[in-house]
Amino acid sequence: MTWWILYLVIINIVSFAAMLVDKRRAMTYRWRIPEKTLFALAVIGGSVGAMLGMWLVRHKTRHWYFVWGMPAIFAVQLVLYLLIR
Repeated sequence: MTWWILYLVIINIVSFAAMLVDKRRAMTYRWRIPEKTLFALAVIGGSVGAMLGMWLVRHKTRHWYFVWGMPAIFAVQLVLYLLIR
């Protein structure tokens, strides 16, 4: 169980950092992190970090597929967790 918690902490930190880096790169007109990478990080467990990154640094909040997609991914993960618990 502790491995899962450690994994989730790390993947959420990485997901949050990816949002932060992508926001900074967007502001300086540099190479960006692909949106599918941001979604992939959320799908593999980093949905909370991605949502925090969206809200705290105000990144991708104008894109409906992020505004609705990230919470949807989290909801599915929560349901799956409750079912296998």
